[in-house]
Parts: sequence; C-alpha cells; structure tokens
Amino acid sequence: MNTDNKSNNKILALLFIGVLMGALDISIVGPAIPSIEQTINVDKRLLGWIFSIYVLFNLVGISLFARLSDIFGRRNIYIISVTIFAIGSLIVSISDNFSLLIFGRAVQGFGASGIFPVASAVVGDIFPPERRGRVLGLIGAVFGIAFIIGPIMAGTMLLFLKWNYLFFINLPIAAVIIIGSFRILPNRKVENTSKFDWKGITLMGIGLGLFAFGINQTDTHTFYQSIISTNVYPYLLSSAILLTLFVFVEKKEPKPVVNMSIFNRQVRIVSLIALGTGLLQASFVFIPDFAVNIFNVSTAKASFMLLPVVVAVAFGSPLFGRMLDSIGSKIVIITGLIFAASGFYLLHAVSNHLFFFYLSGALIGLGLSVLAGSSLRYIMLNEVSSEDRASTQGIITIFISIGQMLGGALIGVAIASQSGVNGFKQVFLYLSFTLIILLILSLGLKNRKQELSSIKA
Repeated sequence: MNTDNKSNNKILALLFIGVLMGALDISIVGPAIPSIEQTINVDKRLLGWIFSIYVLFNLVGISLFARLSDIFGRRNIYIISVTIFAIGSLIVSISDNFSLLIFGRAVQGFGASGIFPVASAVVGDIFPPERRGRVLGLIGAVFGIAFIIGPIMAGTMLLFLKWNYLFFINLPIAAVIIIGSFRILPNRKVENTSKFDWKGITLMGIGLGLFAFGINQTDTHTFYQSIISTNVYPYLLSSAILLTLFVFVEKKEPKPVVNMSIFNRQVRIVSLIALGTGLLQASFVFIPDFAVNIFNVSTAKASFMLLPVVVAVAFGSPLFGRMLDSIGSKIVIITGLIFAASGFYLLHAVSNHLFFFYLSGALIGLGLSVLAGSSLRYIMLNEVSSEDRASTQGIITIFISIGQMLGGALIGVAIASQSGVNGFKQVFLYLSFTLIILLILSLGLKNRKQELSSIKA
C-alpha cells in the first residue's frame, strides 16, 4: 500500500468517526426519552421537539457550511462543525430544564449540518471517480452500524447512568476528531474569493426553517383543519414565497450558494428520489407501532423485530457502493427501488405472517441502503465540478429532510384516518406505489457509458 493510500485511509477513518458520532446521536435519543421525562418536567406534546428542533437547525445550516467549506477549506469547516456539535452535546448533557435541552439540541443540529456534506465532499476531493462509490458505500454503512449499536449502547448505559451521559460521550469523540482533523485532513479550497452569498443563504435558511416549523405545528388528527389554521399556513406560505425568491436571486448571483445551472435532468431526478427517500425513512418510525398492533408484542420487542432492516442496511451499503463503481448508478438505484417497493407491498399484503414481516424488513433495508446510502451522493459528486461538491451534497440532505418532515405529517394523517392495522397497511400500499413512480423516473438516469463520459474531476 503506497503512502497516498495510507493517508486516504486515515482520512476516511476520521470521516467515519464524525459521521458515526452524528448517527449515534440520532439513534440514542429514542431510548433516552422515558428517562428525560422522569428528570425534566415537560408536556408530552412537546417531546417531539427534541427531534424536530434538531432537524430544523440542521436544515438551516446545511448550505451555509457547505458553501463555507468551498471558501475557507474543508478541514476548517469540518472542525468548526464538529466543535459546534460538541458544544451542543455539552449543553444537552448538563440540561436540567426543557428550554436548555431544546437549545442544546438546536446547537447540535446546526453543528451536525456541516459534518456529512463536508465529509462527502472530501471523498470527491481525494478519491478518483472509480473509487467514490465504494467509499461512499462504506460511509453509508456507518448509519446502519450506528442504528444497531446505538439503542443497545443507550439501553446498557441507562442501566447504570443518567440519560445525560448519553450526550456527554460525544465530547471525547469530538476531541479525537478535532485533533485528527488538524493533523491529517486536507484543507482544500475550491475558491480563492471570500465573497459570500449572504442574501441567498439567508433566504434559504429562513425559508427552510419556516417550512420545518410549519410542518411540525400540524396536528395529524385534524390535519386539514390545522393546515389552514393561523398556527401553520402563515409559516408555509412565507416559506414558499422566500424559497421562490431564493431561486430568482440565485440565478442572478455570480457566486451563488446553490448553482441553479447544475439542475439538469440527472440532478432533478436525484432530487426527487431523495425526497422519496425521506418519505421512506419517515415511515420507518411507524413500523414498530404496526408490529405492536399486528403481533401483540411489547414496544421493546417490536423495536428488536426491526433488526433485519438494520442488518440489511449495514450489509447492503458497502455492497451496493462497490456495484456503483462497476455497473453504474442507474442499475443500482433501480434495484434499490425494486427492493423497497417489494418490501412495502409485502408489509401491506402478508405482513401478519412473521416470516414475511422479517422478509419485508430485509427488503426495505436493502432498498434504504441504496437510496439513503451512496448512490444519490455518488451521482452528485460525478455530475458537478469541484466547486459545487459540498453544496450539492447539502442539497441531497435538504431534500431527504423535507421528505422526512412531509412523510411524518402525511403518514400520521393516513394512519389516523383509518382504524387500527388498516391505516398502517394503507400507508404501506401508498409507499409502494410512490416507489414505483420513482422507479419509472429513474429510467431517465444516465446509463453507465453516459455516466463515465460526463464525470467531472
């Protein structure tokens, strides 16, 4: 192994640790909720904001940090992002009231918004096109691993320690990342100018923030009434106006935070698939409740029954990542959509049989390992030039997050509109149809020959 390969592997390990830290922080929150309720006096209706505030500030920061990494260097912004995340973790860990806890989660979300897009951009900077798929696949597998060890680690720690320590553990991990980043992470800049599109980033940040806030104000039991209430529609309307204005501003901006010219057919299809991926991830939250209803098991056992999903993600991410490098993204994405659509249809049709429940979970996991793993980011890295790598990685995350928020609201409505198990089954059928539509759209992606001919350095 030559020196460059050794250096790149060290960089990759450092990126893995950062992504793992962020993924673990998502997966350990769920088990911590009951303990948080016992120590902090909070209305149950507000508990959802422990997740929502993280998503909101994550959305606000994604494009900001991505663009800053182009101007001030990947290493500098990666370190700043990890530092902000660590500060948020410290605030959460010392929280003794809900306001401080929510503030800490907001800081965490803002810091985390720079970790994954910058890490993905670094992959594009240091690895040649023929290795990007497998590397991004390994990074995608980190999420699967995190969702396996996260709840187990949280459950074990909560037997002996208070919930605060679940977040305090981020501090030594962050310290290792920061020290390692100073030593080995390249500080590549793709622009020599310090000019920054403050109008664009402000319009986008506020627009996405208002959208996230409005969606989280909806009530699944009275969804249509809540949409037109003063608690929701002013935020959604303002968001639509600001994001439309953002598009017009960016088209005229010489150094835009999002280069609108990159939205060719390939990128538009990828963005729509990312939106659908968010819907899939949102539905994942409801599957344990479905298992409780259909198999009459405890919530803890229902969560354990999702293990085939998680194992499939951990197994599929590196496998499909390697396939990207050999057969291209189109076939891999089509395969992932077929797996996911089949899995959700099985949940709808024959999920009352335990074998088919586990089989559907494995199929959904394989689908997610493609869609939420490396494939979409692989296309973006190859489709844009180096100065747009970080921002386009952020765009994927934004579309996935919007899909998650829309999915959480709409799926909740569909389940609430029907009684018991039928509501869940109807949602799974809708999702399988949605995936088939995305499958048809994905036929418009470039084939391997076209992809290789258009790869940008």
